[in-house]
Amino acid sequence: MVPPGQAAIVCERKRDRHDHIIVQVKVDGSNVSIANVNGEIIPLTRAGYQANTSPYKQHHMFSNWVYGQLDRFEFLKPGERLCGEWMARAHGTRYNLPHEPFIAFDLMTLPHKRVILDELRRRVLPYDFILPYTLSEGPPRSIEWCKKAIEGISPHGEIDPVEGVVWRCERKGEVDFLCKWVRSDKINGKYLHEEVWNWQPG
Repeated sequence: MVPPGQAAIVCERKRDRHDHIIVQVKVDGSNVSIANVNGEIIPLTRAGYQANTSPYKQHHMFSNWVYGQLDRFEFLKPGERLCGEWMARAHGTRYNLPHEPFIAFDLMTLPHKRVILDELRRRVLPYDFILPYTLSEGPPRSIEWCKKAIEGISPHGEIDPVEGVVWRCERKGEVDFLCKWVRSDKINGKYLHEEVWNWQPG
């Protein structure tokens, strides 16, 4: 549940000129991260465990994908982690991915702070990482506006409808808060009862 005050800021009216509202499509995969732990690059699951200890095949695929290209993560400083969605396996949305299966949405720095979108872009785009498709930057955008903006689009190769949006409210050079809206007809984990793959190695 999004607090009413936050919903009003991102959907209706900014507090003042310092609020900067970003709206991105919500992507549907497994939440993972790549962390620099004392100089060592380690792929992690959402719970913080090493991905290669997971009971799920998709996380082992993620681990192998990271270790197969460690040079792309050389920008991470000790204590930082790049967070994103691992899209190899379909969860509630199927994709015909036109790009690699990792979509980066946050760079976390000590002590667990998100960097603003411009900084995220500056740090990761030179290494060819994919970010969630941005629908709007600057003004608030209502849910009705967002519904129209995602209608019929497929920025990440969505076969099923785009599942929703994420608002990022940035203020005075920092990320103030995030909130999201998900379609009412979205069924979480719809495809997890069988192995539906959006991507396979090679």
